[in-house]
Amino acid sequence: VQLQASGGGLGQPGGSLRLSCAASGSDFSINTMSWYRKFPGNQRDLVASITSGGSTNYSDSVKGRFTISMDNAKNTVYLQMDSLKPDDTAVYFCNVDLFQYSSSWVYWGKGTQVTVSS
Repeated sequence: VQLQASGGGLGQPGGSLRLSCAASGSDFSINTMSWYRKFPGNQRDLVASITSGGSTNYSDSVKGRFTISMDNAKNTVYLQMDSLKPDDTAVYFCNVDLFQYSSSWVYWGKGTQVTVSS
């Protein structure tokens, strides 16, 4: 399974950006897709997650500003980031927890840089 993320870049404070991440491969079923972010020198922190059934979870720092969604037919997760703050500047990673070949697997996409600056 491969994850292809897109949509990072430069956003302005108060503005919006949208990230997407598509999982490709064969014979798998997704349990949960998530977005993490990493600040320089820190570990990756969970930003938001969504199950295949649509249950969502957000970190307190983004609650009310970011919205995670998933297109099950396209195996794609989105992160709509509104009311951006400079503190949102980080490398964002998508993550998928899936079931394939009778086992559970976790995959990470390559990070995409998000910079919030005027």
